[in-house]
Amino acid sequence: MNCMEQAPTKDRPLSLEEAVSVAIRLQQNEQWAAADDIYRRVLEVNPDYADALHYSGVLAHQRGQSGEAVALIERSLELEPDRADWHSNLGIVLRDRLELDEAIVAYQQAIALDPDHANAHNNLGVALRAQGRAVEAEASYRAAIRVNPDNSDAYTNLGILLNAQKRTHEAVVCFCKVITFRPKHPEARRLLALAHCTLGEPAKAVEVFEEWLKEEPEHPIALHMLAACSGRDVPERASDGFVEKTFDSFAASFDSKLAKLLYKAPTLVAGMLADSSLEASKSLDVLDAGCGTGLCGPLIAPYARRLVGVDLSARMLAQAQARKVYDELYKVELTAYLRDCPGSFDVIVSADTLVYFGPLQGVVVASADALRPGGRLIFTVEQLLDAGSEAGYSISHHGRYSHSREYLERVIAEANLRPEIVPAELRLEAGDPVPGFVVRATKPTGAGMNHG
Repeated sequence: MNCMEQAPTKDRPLSLEEAVSVAIRLQQNEQWAAADDIYRRVLEVNPDYADALHYSGVLAHQRGQSGEAVALIERSLELEPDRADWHSNLGIVLRDRLELDEAIVAYQQAIALDPDHANAHNNLGVALRAQGRAVEAEASYRAAIRVNPDNSDAYTNLGILLNAQKRTHEAVVCFCKVITFRPKHPEARRLLALAHCTLGEPAKAVEVFEEWLKEEPEHPIALHMLAACSGRDVPERASDGFVEKTFDSFAASFDSKLAKLLYKAPTLVAGMLADSSLEASKSLDVLDAGCGTGLCGPLIAPYARRLVGVDLSARMLAQAQARKVYDELYKVELTAYLRDCPGSFDVIVSADTLVYFGPLQGVVVASADALRPGGRLIFTVEQLLDAGSEAGYSISHHGRYSHSREYLERVIAEANLRPEIVPAELRLEAGDPVPGFVVRATKPTGAGMNHG
């Protein structure tokens, strides 16, 4: 609908109800500034207009202003406490702030008001799973499915939970259900293929991606994952398109974000930085290479007089911006950015970004050139467990690359950096620790550029 269809006429201005209706439509079309202006004007006329308070709170959340969102939504619920949807929306904002106990209470209130609120059951399951309450989470997902047997989000979340419990056959059933409901659902296809790999059925995983590519021949996720599962035409690094599509989707997924509670790479990188004899005195120029949603930002900000983040995902960068710790954020490919910044940084950190690179020579040399003498490059990678790999790196069926200690030592030394490599568990995947390395590569004082 064109918003002019409900514009005020010479005979009659919009009612408050009509104005809020127009604002909601603008909000749905991501015309956020226009929607915000209407909500603001409605609330100037009537500060207690509950609908305007509530949906302006939802809008604040969409724009990364979660504190303001909570205040507005809670005020709307003081005025109209019996709105189940509104309690569920409050739960979503609280969950995004990782205030899980409060989010659970909000979802439970929504369900008390409307026992058939499928989304509240599903979202309650997400919050419970994030607290490690797997049995209760499974019950919540199944409740959502009972209420709405076509709820693809609940089936997806249930499948992820079951896969983490090594109930892989049951997980496959869930992902197949999602594809039945939404045949072109990319995440369900990817998860189904990975489940087949876990079951020792790589040929079935290959079939999933080949069928996908018949429909979308250039889809970057399908292309990359087919290479990972088949071992054919493996790229030297994940394509820009793969990274953008994967992480734009990841940024929008609450369940995936909350899985970060088991994600250790940012704290491991920050710990290695703290152990590097540099003072946290806001005196350094620091690059967060592959910053994502900015989880590293608050941990490394005490060192930075200037903190720069780069990433390929616009949606991840939007969340990083909302943390208000970065001085500059750029949507750009990492190696290209580094090559344009010779001698610009004292510290470069990279948490779980180089797992999307096979050969590391290019990015490590570019990092070395971007460092000043005495600078540090600190990053995480996954450990290559196949001792027989001659290359020193390999792609795994999940689409990430792993690297051997010997390979890391060689590449770092060839870039004229001094390596220090520490084994670490990076996170849990399907309930198992993911082994990796935290690496610190130091540029000697007085070192020049690396053009080898």
